[in-house]
Amino acid sequence: MIARVTLEIALRREFDYLIPEELVDRVEVGTRVKVPFGPRSVLGVVTALADESPHTNLRPIERVIGARSLVTPRVLDLARWIAAYYCCPVELALKSVLPEAVRREQAGWRERLFVRTIPPSGGLPKLTRRQTEVWNVIEELREVPLQELVRITGSTSETVRRLEDKGLVQIAPRITERDPYGEEHIVPSQPLPLNPEQAVALEAILGSLNPGAVALATPNVFLLHGVTGSGKTEVYLQAIAHALSQGKGAIVLVPEISLTPQTIERFKARFCTGPLRTLVAVLHSHLSSGERHDEWHKIREGRARIVIGARSAVFAPVEPLGLIIVDEEHEHSYKQEETPRYHARDVAVVRGQREGAAVVLGSATPSLESYHNAKRGRYHLLELTLRADNRKLPVVRVVDMRQERNRSKGPPVFSQLLRDAILHRLERHEQTILFLNRRGFSTSLQCPQCGYVAGCPNCSVALTYHRQDQRLCCHICGHQTPAPRICPQADCRNPAIRYAGIGTQRVEEALRHLFPHARVQRMDSDILQRKEDYRRILGDFRVGRIDVLLGTQMIAKGLHFPNVTLVGVIYADLSLHRADFRAAERTFQLLAQVSGRAGRGDVEGEVIVQAFTPFHPAIQYARRHDFVSFYEQEIEFRQQLDYPPCSRIALLTLKGRNEDKVKFTAEHLKRELATAVAGWPNLVIAGPAPAPLLRAETFYRHQIMLRTRHMSRLSRTLASVQQRFPLPDDLSLTIDVDPVNLG
Repeated sequence: MIARVTLEIALRREFDYLIPEELVDRVEVGTRVKVPFGPRSVLGVVTALADESPHTNLRPIERVIGARSLVTPRVLDLARWIAAYYCCPVELALKSVLPEAVRREQAGWRERLFVRTIPPSGGLPKLTRRQTEVWNVIEELREVPLQELVRITGSTSETVRRLEDKGLVQIAPRITERDPYGEEHIVPSQPLPLNPEQAVALEAILGSLNPGAVALATPNVFLLHGVTGSGKTEVYLQAIAHALSQGKGAIVLVPEISLTPQTIERFKARFCTGPLRTLVAVLHSHLSSGERHDEWHKIREGRARIVIGARSAVFAPVEPLGLIIVDEEHEHSYKQEETPRYHARDVAVVRGQREGAAVVLGSATPSLESYHNAKRGRYHLLELTLRADNRKLPVVRVVDMRQERNRSKGPPVFSQLLRDAILHRLERHEQTILFLNRRGFSTSLQCPQCGYVAGCPNCSVALTYHRQDQRLCCHICGHQTPAPRICPQADCRNPAIRYAGIGTQRVEEALRHLFPHARVQRMDSDILQRKEDYRRILGDFRVGRIDVLLGTQMIAKGLHFPNVTLVGVIYADLSLHRADFRAAERTFQLLAQVSGRAGRGDVEGEVIVQAFTPFHPAIQYARRHDFVSFYEQEIEFRQQLDYPPCSRIALLTLKGRNEDKVKFTAEHLKRELATAVAGWPNLVIAGPAPAPLLRAETFYRHQIMLRTRHMSRLSRTLASVQQRFPLPDDLSLTIDVDPVNLG
């Protein structure tokens, strides 16, 4: 027998190896193996089996890693599709499919010493007072980890060993699983009654889950467009229950790690008891390596039939798979920014198609791509227009900050309307969320005398001032330098340097000055240093220990806090004027999502949006919670310029430390591309041109953008051009298919 093996080193090909007789029964497609490669041994995955090989003198597989195959044939097939569509080696796609903690050669299980009682054959032997105390605890617990026993009794392991010598206990190693949420107390919940819109949506999804169901489109993909607070999660829960009743599993994708604890709590509460009881596994980047290893194996062994996680959870080895849910499907964090640059939402659709699973894309503000697919009939559109329990959507008020600036003789952090509204909530013991998608204290350091701006030496951006550390920081490359007290220019040295713009640190300072008795908590990546910080802060906010929660986009969506009656958006048009055709879409989505955090309890909510361009359509449509009108206007703009979703985009970025060399190579690459696609209809090549962020992490970057309506064909062509294009050693080329970030 011959095994075709894809190695972990990216060589874009398979290698044939002999399967030794003693390993024949253990090698199958998806098995991890260790094989000789030149003078060394490397790890790989068996991607095919064959009876013969065109090559001679094949070397044998050295050993099999693990007791069973780790990559299922269906997930392996999905990895091949990712490699072909996103123009990357299969080896790198397989690394995304298998977490690093699972790929390791040595098993990653944790062993702990456990102490258990052995019934004495006669009476108890003579024991010391300390030994008697320890024995009584062991007898009561029957079995307990040795470290835990020592902690409880205040004794030593030596005391326990003496009990083992007397034949009263056994101390033995045992594999124990690491559960990142195992210590949380879960209160079981029951299905909630559905309103008519929810019932119609659920019925449509269940129809696709029933055996013998006729595929509706791309097979059985649903776009669940529901306003914030409309009860999309309850529809998810009841659809998953139906899948479990048929012996199938489910994957639930969430865009932010901060959403995961709240989501896990709801799903565990629903499925921790009863006939559909199952473990709920969690996969995201804030797990330790050991936790990720154990969670993944719970899924592979079929003990956890529900998986919740960020984008990589789309590869979870759930079999058989009945349902994939992509919550907040519009979120750009579903797109991976390193090779392979896959989009988890689109991978979910392809996986559902290949495995016969239903796919539900849920959002209050769908991506234009998904809504366009639904309007064209490729997806089945389900709409929830009302909030659960008939609660009202919040009232949204837009403040023109140009007028506020004129009245206060400078750019204020808070308008008078927002200040009064925060004070009103504090007096009524209600909670407030304030949103600003920019961390730090000030966005730049400027000298009003000579015009100097403190810039990053590695990137084409101004440095951000962080007041707490008295440092200037680059949020692109991480460069830091102490904040100067005077202008650094030798011929100026002006002491009146100014910090322009605002970030979350400055807003926090202003809050504490205006409302000294309020309990204020900032939540951004500068604050969240440890993995438990997410849960701690959100837990404190849930139980009312925080009056005002201030943060970046991690607090803008998906969170449910009934006592939040006010949401303030500090700088609504921050993302509106970027060099990106999706700028209006992103602004609308952020405003609509953060507005949806208000009024989810019994008290009607209010949203105050501060903007310097208050009459922009994205802001006005968000004020009216009118996604459909926004879509109709935005799609007209996209059609005129042939931008997605009316076409597909591939973005090629060349980077190197010599800008002239980068520019010259980019022009040569364009000529190669033009030859390769000559005669193609409806294909546009734009560039090469400097990237919006020309220099990042010391590298200059130039880009070429291709627009087409046949991306699969273009992906094959790009991969071919990339392999034969003579790239200088000090330059690199990345190909991003369906990019969400043009920077």
